[in-house]
This record gives sequence, C-alpha cells and structure tokens, in this order.
Amino acid sequence: MTGTLILDPLIPLALLYILAGLAALFVGFALWRRLAGWWLRGLAGLALLAAIANPALQQEQREPLSDIVMLVIDESASQRISARPDQNAAAIANIEAEIARQPNAELRIVTLGDGEGDSGTALMTALSTALAEEPQGRIAGIILLSDGRLHDLERAPNLPAPLHTLLTGEPDDWDRRLIVSNAPAFAILGEQVLLTLRVEDQGAAPATDNVPLSISIDGEPPITVPVPIGQDIELPIELPRGGMNVLQFTIPEADGELTARNNAAVVQINGVRERLRVLLVSGEPHPGERTWRNLLKSDSAVDLVHFTILRPPDKQDGVPTSELSLIAFPTRELFQDKITDFDLIIFDRYRRRGILPSDYLANIRDYVEQGGAVLVSSGPEYGSAESIYRSPLGDILPGAPTARVFEEPYTPQITDLGQRHPVTEGLDLLSPGNTDEEGPGWGRWFRLVDVLVPEAATTVMSGLDNKPLLILNRIGEGRVSLIASDHSWLWDRGYEGGGPQLELLRRLAHWMMKEPELEEEALWVEPTGQTMRIIRRTLDLETGDVTITHPDGRETILSLEEVSPGRFETIWEAPEIGLYRLDDGEENTVIALGPAAPREFEQTIASGALLEPIVSGTGGGIKLVSDGDVSIRSVREGRPANGRGWIGITPRGAFQTAEVRVNPILPAWAFLLLAALLLVGAWMREGRR
Repeated sequence: MTGTLILDPLIPLALLYILAGLAALFVGFALWRRLAGWWLRGLAGLALLAAIANPALQQEQREPLSDIVMLVIDESASQRISARPDQNAAAIANIEAEIARQPNAELRIVTLGDGEGDSGTALMTALSTALAEEPQGRIAGIILLSDGRLHDLERAPNLPAPLHTLLTGEPDDWDRRLIVSNAPAFAILGEQVLLTLRVEDQGAAPATDNVPLSISIDGEPPITVPVPIGQDIELPIELPRGGMNVLQFTIPEADGELTARNNAAVVQINGVRERLRVLLVSGEPHPGERTWRNLLKSDSAVDLVHFTILRPPDKQDGVPTSELSLIAFPTRELFQDKITDFDLIIFDRYRRRGILPSDYLANIRDYVEQGGAVLVSSGPEYGSAESIYRSPLGDILPGAPTARVFEEPYTPQITDLGQRHPVTEGLDLLSPGNTDEEGPGWGRWFRLVDVLVPEAATTVMSGLDNKPLLILNRIGEGRVSLIASDHSWLWDRGYEGGGPQLELLRRLAHWMMKEPELEEEALWVEPTGQTMRIIRRTLDLETGDVTITHPDGRETILSLEEVSPGRFETIWEAPEIGLYRLDDGEENTVIALGPAAPREFEQTIASGALLEPIVSGTGGGIKLVSDGDVSIRSVREGRPANGRGWIGITPRGAFQTAEVRVNPILPAWAFLLLAALLLVGAWMREGRR
C-alpha cells in the first residue's frame, strides 16, 4: 500500500498561483506594518489556498511483477553439427535451474532455426521480435545461446538489460571449406573456361599441404586432382555438351573436422554453341529446296553452307567451260579436309552421279560414327539405282529402299512411339486445323518412298498405309535420320491448311545436333525455391522410382506419374537447401537448391567477435558452454553484470496496480472554518495590542 498527495484545484492552476502571490504580498505588507497577527493572517491565507487547491490522498494497492529473463536459443544448421546439440541442451538445463533459484524471476525461451532461403541466422531479428512482445520495464536480462555466427547484426535492437552470450563449440574446433569464387554462367562448347577455386582451413586445423579434389560433370565418374590449401587455383574446364551442365567439386572429409557440408561446391554452367555449322547439299533444284534454306537461314546461330548441283557430270549441253559461271563442287575440302567442322550434314534429294566418290561417302559414315549427324530428305531418286543408300552411307542410313515410290495422297501421322519421342511429342497440338479420330488436321502429302526400317531405328511418323515416313537412329556416337518424302514443303506453302513444318524440322535438326532438351531418355529437375518438379522422359511405357539422395546422405524414394505420353512427373518439397542427387536406375542427375554449402556453413567455428561490442556495451559477458555451468546473480543497474563463472541480471521492481483509492484530506468547510478562526485570532491579537 502506497500513498500520494494529489491536487485537484477548483480553479485553473495559473489563477491559483496568482492568488498565492497576492496572499504572500498581503502577508508581507502586514509584516512591514509590524502587525502582531501577521503570521495568523498568513496561515489563514494558506488555509484558503488549500481549500481551493482541493488536496487529496491517493492510496494504491500494488502487486509486484516478476522480472523476465529472456533466453534466445540458436537452432540453425550450424548449431546442429558436432556436439553442439548436446551443449545446447546442457546450457538450457543450467539456465532453467539458475532462474528457478531467483526469488522473483521467470524465464522466456525463444528458439530460431534457419532463415528463409539462404539468409543465414537471423539472431537479432528473433531477439527484436521477442523484446517487442514483452514489457521493457520487466526485462532483467537477455541470454543468447549460439555459436556467434549471425547474419543480421545490423538489426540489433536497443537493449533494456544486460546481454550475455553462452558460446557453443570447443576451443580446438576446426573445419575445411571448398570455395568457388569465380564461375561463368555460360560457356561456349569446345572452349575452355577458367573457374577459380580455393580450399581453406578454419580454426585449429592440422598442417596439411594438399588435398584431393574430385570433379564430376552431370553425375559422371569423377576425376581427381591434388590442390593446395589456402591458395586460389584456376581450373580450366571444357563442357561436354550443350544445355545446363552441373559441375560438382568435392574434397574428402578429414578426421576431426566439424562438418563435410561445406566440402562440396556446385556450379551450373549453360553450354552454348558459338555457331551451328550446317552443310546442305541439294541434288537438284526442286520446289522444296528453299524450305530447308529458309529454315536454316532463319536461325542467326546457324552458319549454312549450301550447294545445289546444277550441272552434274552427265549433263552435256555444248556450253564452253570458259563461259560457265558455276562454282565447282569443292568435294575434297568439304568431305575430307573440313568434314569434322560441321555439326550437321543434310542431303536434300541427292543422287549418286559420280560427284562424291565412295571414299568421301565413307568419310561421312565415319564422321557419323564419331559423333556427327546426317539427315536425308529423300525423293524418287532414293528408290532408284542412283540412291545414296547404295553407297558406303547405306551402312548407317535408317531405311533401306524397296524401289517402290507411291504417288498417292495421304496425311502424315504421328506413331505411338512418336507420341513419346521429343521430336514429335505434342506436334499434333500445333496443327492449324482440328485434331479428330483420324489424326491431326494437317495438309496432305503426295509422295512416299517405301523403305524397310531396321529394328534398331525409331519410326516417329508414318504415311500411306502406316508406312514409315520419318525414321531416326543412333549410330555410334552420332545420329542419322531419314524423311521418306520430299513433300514437306507443301506444309510450308500452306497447302490444305499446311502443318507444323517449321517446328518439325527445327526439332529434328536440334535432336540430331544433340540438344539436351530433345533427348529421348532424360531425367531433370525444375526447381522453384525448395520445390522440385522432377521430370522423367522415356520411350518406355513406364519408369522406375526415383531415389533422391539428400545433402546429408539420407535417401527418399518417389514414384512418378505419367502426365503425357512418355513424360512422367512428380512434385516434391525439399526439406533444406543443398545438393541433391536423383537416380532411377537408368538416368541420373544432380540439382543444387541454393548453394551446395549454405551460408550457415561458410563460417562454422564458434566465435563471439561479432557480438562482443553489443554484449560489452550492456555490461554483459561471453561465456563458453564448454567451460561448464554458469551461475546467475542479481546486480544493481549500471554495475558490471559478469564475472568469473557468473552472469548478472538487473532486478526491475516492476509492479501492477490492483486498486486505487482517493480520499480528501479535509472537507472544504473545514478549511474555511480554519481560515475564519485564524483571521479572528489575528484580529483579537492585533486589537489587544
């Protein structure tokens, strides 16, 4: 119970001050006149002023409130390595026991995990949020249980009480980390790019000169090279294929280091071709010749070399050679000296006329087996005695002519296998007409060369009476394809509504040049944040489960569902950022969600250096959990709040007012009566004198 004198004047306070001044003036005048009752008159004036001021006694019933000690526990990824979880548990038990022994204190526990994405440990953000939810007048102390590795120091709040840090970790901790400091986003195929790597040791690391570095591209078997510790290393890399290449760099985990989570780094580099070099050989002028030329010239990334045989050796028209302005066909330069410079060779209605000797055609066959690509767009000549099939190229071409050529109308169709093949997948949805039960609403073609397809080849489109129209095959390291008609140009001209000629030929050319997005058998991931869309494309009717290996080595097995012919998908929410490996027994891939080594593992050695300025500014201290338990003492505000083996809290003496009573000191009439008595007394005293 406490009492307080309060005033509730009957007139404005300024007027009360004026009356008090006048009263003092009159008393001073009475003193100057030496009136015997001047002091009685002064007391009477004071009683009148007191009556106007209306004094009262306010009594409060107060209930004391406990002091709050806040414990912020860091449970981020770096706090889950080595023995730190056990240290956390021991420190929490120690603090709880110490606070329980305090006479008027209670503990508030706040925990925080990993920040969103790769933002790291938001320790100060968590502390600010917790302080905003509590009365500042009750905060007696703040304790941080952490490794001291925070990433939002700039958000430190104003602290109303001593701040202490209990630091996890051991004095002899050490860790080894792999850093990729420089890596391009894309690289040109066939050219080397330089990546800058560094292996550095942190903490009390043992002396080591070199460590083995494993380098793997797209999950292929790794190669190992020794690298020194503490030096920047420039590593030349040449990408093996176009599209996204995932490069993984790994150093082995050493005995005694804190974690292997930062022993790997992943770089994703998009491989692009500087130029696509295409050789187009047209056997003779025909209506569809310009279709191929327009297609290839429309792509600015394609370097096209186009030859049309206008004057074959058997053409004798009596024109003197000196008057001809035709360019001689450079057979030796193209098909012997520079054949490997081309990414794709297209024969458009080419027939054997003695222009290309068998040795040169054998060079083309070897070129395909070693990784090149040949596309044959055939006409009636393919089924004749002059067919290009009747040459060394016959060993690799995917269709053997039967000598029959059908001159009947038909609508090209996509085969069942073609519905799953990336070259023709969904091609019917690009139809300018309507798709019905008879097939897509494409314009008709009027010629088909009858061919026999080997078992290894793939027929993705059919023509008259389901005969093969577009056949694909792989030969050694290369690829070949055959279009058993020369009427694709009808689609380009819009005959009977036309068809997706441009898209078909574009896909076909890019498949032959081994563009990754057109591979028949592929497993890849489309990440959105930590959500994975896992996609498996296959020519088979079903696919196996996908095994996902987490960054910490755990495994998750997922089943995929078919969403369209040949395409299987599932969506999976990854529990953390890092490097994931996916394998279904046939195809495998790797995907990095965020960096392979998150921000939490950039610095893993516990240190109080970042928190030292804030802690010392409040009089608090930093204690090592490994040194044992600490005791908690009460200290006065402004005094040092830490010492050997102890930390201090500042009691706040906060209270809650339960009841308030206000009682007047005297009623107004009593003040008036007292003033009247004093005035009468002054008059009587002065009268006797």
